[in-house]
Amino acid sequence: MSSPPFLPLTRPSIDENTIGEIASVLRSGWITTGPRCQEFEAALSKRFGGRPVRLVNSGTASLEFALRLCGVGPGDEVITTPLSWVATANVVLAVGATPVFVDVDPRTRNINLDLVEAAITPRTRALLPVDLAGLPVDRDRLYAIARRHGLRVVEDAAQSFGARWHGREIGSLGDLVSFSFHANKNLTTAEGGCLVLNTHEQARSFEKLRLQGVTRLPDGGMEVEAWGGKANLTDVAATIGLGQLRHIDSFNARRRALARRYFERWDPSLGFDLPPADLENTGNWHMFQPLLARGLAHRRGAFIEAMKARGIGVGVHYPAMHLFALFRARGHALGDFPVAEDIGARTVTLPLFPAMTDADVDRVCAAVTSAVAALS
Repeated sequence: MSSPPFLPLTRPSIDENTIGEIASVLRSGWITTGPRCQEFEAALSKRFGGRPVRLVNSGTASLEFALRLCGVGPGDEVITTPLSWVATANVVLAVGATPVFVDVDPRTRNINLDLVEAAITPRTRALLPVDLAGLPVDRDRLYAIARRHGLRVVEDAAQSFGARWHGREIGSLGDLVSFSFHANKNLTTAEGGCLVLNTHEQARSFEKLRLQGVTRLPDGGMEVEAWGGKANLTDVAATIGLGQLRHIDSFNARRRALARRYFERWDPSLGFDLPPADLENTGNWHMFQPLLARGLAHRRGAFIEAMKARGIGVGVHYPAMHLFALFRARGHALGDFPVAEDIGARTVTLPLFPAMTDADVDRVCAAVTSAVAALS
């Protein structure tokens, strides 16, 4: 009897209609930024209540340009979480500012809002929260803090497309909201991202930032008034995004169902700490991330290999970033943010994507039990 196929950590679902539309774009001869990008921006704007939306080629670019729109630069500080993909802090460095880390809440694994105000200084210009695994940060408390201290908020919603706060979709409320459309995201364009803005004036400024600062003139000429990068999205990518947008709600519903099955089938005797159950269904279950029992944390690499041997892909999202050499060189050390360090040392990310079956979840849970027994 043959072994079941390898179950990857994630796999995008791209339907045949979308593939056919991509082929049409390729045949059209116009494959860079064009009408499909405009159509995708309009569709996203409609989803977010008419707010302006502008596309870029990565969520990282979206975050960096959002900080630039806020006027964040050298000498400024931006408060964020140490438990995220390193891009969250790298964009702060990219604009010449200093990322100021605040430890995470042990239950939600998002930035601990109880600790944020103590980290605010006269140099603080913005808050940069992250919705880890698609579970929203408490928007009410977040914006209350921002208002009290006159701070901008740049939401790193890279992982939370389709998540909601008090019934309102993330992106339809708040200040500047950044999404990623990377290949592993709930909605993908292969690579890409967008920023949800407040005004059309901001949107025009963002357009300059994403393409060399250029303003096209009616006579065919151009003007360059400010620094700009090269971060425009292609029509090929936007076509993938439009196809994904047609299915994102069903994708997220399936993710929620798979997450529920993980909770139902999990063996509690293993000693793992499961992710927050999200009983109010506010999140989009971008990832399912149990924490290894503390006695097994030092053998995480062996656990990952044991799962691979059983045909299951496992990831790590994320190590506590302040322990990377880049940030140790800036003065950070082990013990600075103990909750994030504990979670970062024990987290393992298990397969979760819409094409998975209930039987796949059962297989993963059985493999976890078997792998733990083999390592004990």
